[in-house]
Amino acid sequence: MEARGGKQDMEQQKLHTAACLKAFMLTNSTKTNLNLYDHLTRLLMRLMDERPPDAVDVIEDMSRDVKRALFVERQSTLRAAPHTAATQRLAERQRLLFTRGEEGDQEDELIETALPNVSEVGFYLEQAGVGLGREEMQRIFLALKQLVESQPLQHCRLWGKILGIESNYVIAEAEYREGEEEEEQSTEETAEEEREAETRDDEEESEAKEVSNPLPQSTYKPPPVVPKEANRTGVNKFVYYVCKEPGLPWVKLPSVTPAQITAARQIRKFFTGRLDAPIASYPPFPGNEANYLRAQIARISAGTHVSPQGFYQFGEEEGDEEEAIPRDSYEVNPDFEGIPVPEMVESLSTWVHHVQHILQQGRCTWVNLAAKPEEESYEEGDAEEKEEEPDEPEPEVGPSLLTPLSEDAELFHTPPWSTRISSTLTSQYAVAVLRSNLWPGAHAYVCGKKFENIYIGWGLKFAGDSYNPSVPPVPQKEYPSGPEITEALDPTLEEEEMLNAALEEQQAAQEELDDMDEEEEEGDDD
Repeated sequence: MEARGGKQDMEQQKLHTAACLKAFMLTNSTKTNLNLYDHLTRLLMRLMDERPPDAVDVIEDMSRDVKRALFVERQSTLRAAPHTAATQRLAERQRLLFTRGEEGDQEDELIETALPNVSEVGFYLEQAGVGLGREEMQRIFLALKQLVESQPLQHCRLWGKILGIESNYVIAEAEYREGEEEEEQSTEETAEEEREAETRDDEEESEAKEVSNPLPQSTYKPPPVVPKEANRTGVNKFVYYVCKEPGLPWVKLPSVTPAQITAARQIRKFFTGRLDAPIASYPPFPGNEANYLRAQIARISAGTHVSPQGFYQFGEEEGDEEEAIPRDSYEVNPDFEGIPVPEMVESLSTWVHHVQHILQQGRCTWVNLAAKPEEESYEEGDAEEKEEEPDEPEPEVGPSLLTPLSEDAELFHTPPWSTRISSTLTSQYAVAVLRSNLWPGAHAYVCGKKFENIYIGWGLKFAGDSYNPSVPPVPQKEYPSGPEITEALDPTLEEEEMLNAALEEQQAAQEELDDMDEEEEEGDDD
């Protein structure tokens, strides 16, 4: 009897322990509202269904998957959305560059195309120790191909890359086909006409106010506005497109004005990488970063774009009689045989500028701002005797095209150029490399009949030891004082009494004279 009672006690104890354990396993978690009993049940059912080999090794992963499957429906959609990084988005855009076009388009490109051979340029730049790397040059090559296919361009080349604080600018230099750029000119002309109309309305309003309430007028006269050079001439000879990275959209830069070039010469600003960013500087720059970038491109091109002497020549149309007129065009010399690399390295006389020099006016060709239109000169012809016309200003003349680099002047006791050979070990296969010291980042190479210019830098000119900002102009003189505007002092009491007494005497004397005149008139009548 005692043995049976002990067995019953043990069984009851086991049942009690099992009940306590089951109750413990059925306790829900305060975080997930799940319990261990249900989790183990699901895990064992999955093990029996899948029967994986080496279940003991994967049971932890299966337990995590079983627990994760319960939270799929409860997860937030914001958390489940994949996060796309900027590099991934850029890679997706650049993947489109590697798509092939139609076979017909490729056959036309093989016949005639404006696409440059950037791969060959990258190879020679790599020999010269300059460039952007093979991978980036290949992406830029495909980006230029995309630009040529989307725009009616006659000529296109990689100008270079200007670094910025937030992002960089990849720059392409292009030239439109004949008759493809008239729309832009018309839109710019209409915008200028609207501005002139607004200024005329403001002047008319100010004149009307002055008539009703005359005020002292200022004698200051603003300097005349230097007109912008037309497209395909001077600083606007080429059109420039920029993009932040290959694969991103190309953006066309606006034409540059002389005022923008003049202001860019007086300031030093790093580029931000945003074309619409304002330029906070002194003197104020007339435009945003897109205009400032275009002005710096024009300055860099005019100072650093060079070629071997004899590669270009002036056309035969211009005769000896027109030597006084600066020439602005040239053509490729078909008889050019190339200059040996050692000569290109030893002497700067073998290099010449093939971009026009920018004058102090901000133009490549000088314009006489003192000249009057023909109508005004004809109407004012009678007044020539009264007012003598001012002397005509002397035309500004800069270095002509195809001027050797040996004539360039030093700046801050620094030579403008440095030359070297790419390799002294295999000089027979080396290239001549030219580096600009006035525009750090501008390089050129020559190998036989092939040459190229490229700029990779911050877009700033060498300023010596320190940069000195422009001095503010002399303040304008005060308005000339005269008796009509000079404020008089208030008289004292004694002066007022003396003045009143004098006025009374004058009035009495005048009355006596009037009485005498009346008596004489009456006597004459009698």
